[in-house]
Amino acid sequence: MAVKIRVENYSFYFGAKPVLKNINLAINAKEIFSIIGPAHSGKTTLLRSINRMNDGAENSRRQGLIYLDGRDIHTFEKDVLRRRVGMIFATPVSLPGTIFNNVAYGPKLKGIKSRGKLRELVEKSLRAAYLWDEVKDRLSDLALRLSGGQQQRLCIARALAVEPEVLMMDEPCSGLDPISMAKIETALRQLKNEYTIILVTNNTKQAARIADWIAFFLSGELIELGTPEMLFTKPKDKRTDDYIAGRIG
Repeated sequence: MAVKIRVENYSFYFGAKPVLKNINLAINAKEIFSIIGPAHSGKTTLLRSINRMNDGAENSRRQGLIYLDGRDIHTFEKDVLRRRVGMIFATPVSLPGTIFNNVAYGPKLKGIKSRGKLRELVEKSLRAAYLWDEVKDRLSDLALRLSGGQQQRLCIARALAVEPEVLMMDEPCSGLDPISMAKIETALRQLKNEYTIILVTNNTKQAARIADWIAFFLSGELIELGTPEMLFTKPKDKRTDDYIAGRIG
């Protein structure tokens, strides 16, 4: 299977403190790659590094390389990179305005003006995010009137509307009810047929349910990498077993 993202000997520092320590991993195209670990393990910092959101952070520095399709991410213009690598945060942030305009925002920035094309993209994206059936008759309603779970799926739809290749998610189900979580997980299982998905989650059961590969991070280090079966039934490192069993974290 083709490697979509490769991280080689990557470290990231805030001041003298290493937040990531010599990370090496490969993420294959069209799979769900989950990153688990307790708070302050470097999970979010890795996502922000892949999307270059850490560029220019005060008193920070990096070592090593990250590649997208074999090309150093720092050779891309940021806007180009972020169209290819979308990001969903733990707290949904709906834009002011209607549901339709939230999803159409990105395509409009890309220069798409045709109302018909915009409608097509909005419907396709909302369907992919498993939200279409709930909002198709009220696209002109304010997005802020949606529930928390609906707003998170709206954010997924908004990211999909610009047709990225990689979708990164930082605890997208944090604080959501089980029904909303199940809908997002169903969406992710379908989306991996077209997208590479990187999922940071504190829910080990969620990672076990939907991930193809799981990386366990602890204190900025990649401790163990494997399939859900490998990590959850036959972990090689005692720290992995301790985290999954709830003894650390």
